Amino acid sequence: MRIAIIVAALVAAAGCSSGNAKSPAETQSGSAGDQSRGPKQGAAAAGCRDLPGADDLKKWLRQAPGEGGDAGGLFSGKMEWAAIVNRQGEICATAVATDEAASAWPGSQAIAKAKAYTANAFSTDTLPLSTARLYTLTQPGHSLWGVAQPNAFNVDCLVSPQDARKTDGKVCGGAIAFGGGVPLYKGKTRVGGLGVSGDTACADHEIAKRMRHLANLDPEKGAFADDITYTSADGPSPFTHPLCANTWRNGKKIGDEANASGY
Repeated sequence: MRIAIIVAALVAAAGCSSGNAKSPAETQSGSAGDQSRGPKQGAAAAGCRDLPGADDLKKWLRQAPGEGGDAGGLFSGKMEWAAIVNRQGEICATAVATDEAASAWPGSQAIAKAKAYTANAFSTDTLPLSTARLYTLTQPGHSLWGVAQPNAFNVDCLVSPQDARKTDGKVCGGAIAFGGGVPLYKGKTRVGGLGVSGDTACADHEIAKRMRHLANLDPEKGAFADDITYTSADGPSPFTHPLCANTWRNGKKIGDEANASGY
């Protein structure tokens, strides 16, 4: 009797073990999935929980050109890439306005990610600093000259347009000192950065500013707290940005980049 009970228990245990065991294929598949996500992506997911996702970005990329008048530039802001980083600088989401990713400038994918990183990295809870306002400060002879050198773009983030979202969770870095990057806020707290690229730098800033407003992530002092400024319209300042081709700001034509001459 005792032997029969022991045998029955062993059979039951073997059945449970067999039911819970994974096949080699299942084990390999699970490991590959974990490796492809990686610990950084898992960490970023937590930091990205309250930030817009790729679907939101795509929706706002298509909506923003129609908000607040002409965005100017070469394409009226309709051919843009956008990326969001969290407060830690990790990529949370990437999207492109076009149906086919490679039909927008492929090189602008990396620039959008670098702009998002820059806007977050050089803003604080109390001072929003768009990438547009960094331009003059980073020119030779000015106080932030050379700022890009210690913040090089991570070459692992150079991926094809269709693989744009494979950088989620990575710190791609980069330091961009022209329009298109804006920090994101919830109340008085900086929660990340948004980068937009795919047109002139001036148009990129217009689209980024509009998208931030659509996302309800403006700085405490409002949508224009770190707006792009131009010497021709606003006077001299260490925060001014050069005019671009067909420059518009907040629905008003500001001017045009000077024509080249002498060559």
